[in-house]
Parts: sequence; C-alpha cells; structure tokens
Amino acid sequence: MPRKPLSKPPRTRPERQQKPAQTDAPLSRAKLLLRIKFGEEFQIGPGKIALLEGIERTGSISAAAREMDMSYRRAWLLVDELTRLFTRPVVTRATGGSQGGGAQVTDFGRALIAAFRRLEARTHAALREELAAFESDLSAY
Repeated sequence: MPRKPLSKPPRTRPERQQKPAQTDAPLSRAKLLLRIKFGEEFQIGPGKIALLEGIERTGSISAAAREMDMSYRRAWLLVDELTRLFTRPVVTRATGGSQGGGAQVTDFGRALIAAFRRLEARTHAALREELAAFESDLSAY
C-alpha cells in the first residue's frame, strides 16, 4: 500500500495570556489598552510588546510576524521604530545564510517587556479601584 506524503502540521497560534475569569460585574468586562507616546513619532503599545514576546519565543522576526498574521515588513518596521526610540538595542538580528537568520530580544528588551506588563497590571488595578464606585451604575453591555 503506498504511503501518503507527509503534510505540514497545521499552524497553531501561540497561547495568549490567561484572561481573568469573567463575572457578571460590568467592570470585570471593561478593557483598557495602554499606549505610551513619545512625541509624535514614537509609541509603545500592546502590539509592539506582543511582537517582542513573539520574537523572544520564536527567535525570529518573521516567525513572530506569522504568529500575529502580520507581514514581515510591518514587523521589521515596528522593531526598527523601537530601535530608533532607544539608545540601547531591544532586538539583535543575524542575517540569513545556510543556517538562516534569527533575532533575539536583548536583556534591555526583556526589561522593557516586563516594565510594560507591570504598567499594564498597575493600570488595570487603578481602573478597577477608581471605577468601583460607579460599577452599580454601569449599564449592561
């Protein structure tokens, strides 16, 4: 009996961060997106941080871009923007060759990811604290 040709395994998405358990309270379903603007040209938000996390996980800008359904060019431009924003490198890149290229998030880049995630957590906590008094007046949405 002839064998079937091997096919590539289906592409899977990386696991997302665990979302808090939903309750019936309207405030628990509120979403807050943190974006930090540095003048008119530069900003850091959840998308760039997720891209850095993807590069850290995959060791590749193109693989991280594929995980996010983003073009390589778009991912490269986002990494380049971070590179221009800081004096220290966020990602180091190796050009392709027989072994292929690659990218690594630097210690500075990992510290940036951690700081952003801490800011997000503190911002969400402040949201819950400040709006708790208004929760009973929120309409169901």
